[in-house]
Amino acid sequence: MYASDLTHDSAALESKLRHLYSLNREKQIDLGFRPPYLALLEAFGNPHRKLPPLIHIAGTNGKGSITAMIRAVLEAAGYKVHAYTSPHLVAFNERIVLAGEPITDGPLETLIDEALALNAGQDVTFFEVTTAMALAAFSRVTADICLLETGLGGRLDCTNIVEQPLVTIINAIGYDHMEYLGETLPLIAAEKAGIMKQNVPCVIGTQTPEALAAGVMAVFETRAAETGSVLYRSGQEWSVRAEDKAARMNFTFGTDRLTLPPPALTGVHQIENAGAALAALCLLEKQFPGVMDAAAQGLKQVTWRARLQDLTTLAQGTAFEVPPGWTLYLDGGHNADAGAALAAQAKLWALQDGKPLHLVTAMMNHKDPRGFLGPLLPRLESLTLTTIPGEPNAMSAQALKAFLPAGFPIRDTESAQNAVRAIAASDATPGRILIAGSLYLAGDILKHLPGRGHNKV
Repeated sequence: MYASDLTHDSAALESKLRHLYSLNREKQIDLGFRPPYLALLEAFGNPHRKLPPLIHIAGTNGKGSITAMIRAVLEAAGYKVHAYTSPHLVAFNERIVLAGEPITDGPLETLIDEALALNAGQDVTFFEVTTAMALAAFSRVTADICLLETGLGGRLDCTNIVEQPLVTIINAIGYDHMEYLGETLPLIAAEKAGIMKQNVPCVIGTQTPEALAAGVMAVFETRAAETGSVLYRSGQEWSVRAEDKAARMNFTFGTDRLTLPPPALTGVHQIENAGAALAALCLLEKQFPGVMDAAAQGLKQVTWRARLQDLTTLAQGTAFEVPPGWTLYLDGGHNADAGAALAAQAKLWALQDGKPLHLVTAMMNHKDPRGFLGPLLPRLESLTLTTIPGEPNAMSAQALKAFLPAGFPIRDTESAQNAVRAIAASDATPGRILIAGSLYLAGDILKHLPGRGHNKV
């Protein structure tokens, strides 16, 4: 956990959350179903066995967007949806969505008190106790379906305690958290593939050419053979592609073909994420009648903050306001595949309106700036380096510079607000400003916007 995780509008909740964050700090990340975690679940009455029908979602990139799209379509069809995601951007409450609404402060405080009392001082980690709390909340509040996003990996992730989901989803595999999941793409894929369950269908999202060349599909197919899972693979059992400069998309599932609006989430990569979401929803049609009839409405309504979120209007009257003709976007992408996805969107923007693109970035000190920034640099008019306020684990602007090619024009400033103002003042040609590189940077920015940048969690 990082400094930006430790704040909350409620002083009482902030104190209790700090207690949660302090749990078992000597184990920064501890994968596996450890006895203290299992004991806490037992004390809660094994809530993982009392959940609504469930979808389990893993992947290096895109799993949050896929979760948001599935939720939006299900809700458009009239179903009540629980969702567990991480990390949060502004407030911890975002992680636990109960029947369509983030858990409110009172019930969250009560749940924390209950978890700590039931745990009785055992050495659970933050993510273990948080997952147990979410599962307990989901088991007690009525909903039609539950969406469960893995925190890290899959095979040994705390969420993998669930026994019989309706469907699992494994989205794009890329390099992230290699110190825990393995140094190669097949090793990382094997960890993600651990969420496959006996005779449960699994949707495989679009994989990068590098991942395919490395053999990740063979990893998935081997695991599927072991578990009896039927695979629904991008480009084989289902496909999706953008048409008319991403103004619409064509989705194919078996012999069924649909023409749909693209998701309301900006980014050409979101078309591929939408395909994985739609493939999973196709598998649910019998249990959830009408869900595919609501696909177009759900895709048009979906929101997911800090995923190429357009802040132009929201930032008016704030320190992030941009002049007329300028646009401002925010993205939490922070790894090589995210950089490539943003570069693809930058290419589309250039074709659409030719506006110069200015990047403002800050990153955490354990990330790969060269991998993230490399694909973007050729698309940029300017690059401004900053840092993340109050975050001691953020990389300094000076440290970031060491990862950039010599001679590349770079500015640096102490805050993203100053960066936005300086960029707009230095260029008479209206352009597009993108702030990206860290979910923690994104969360800090959203805290300065009306309603904390909230449209719908």
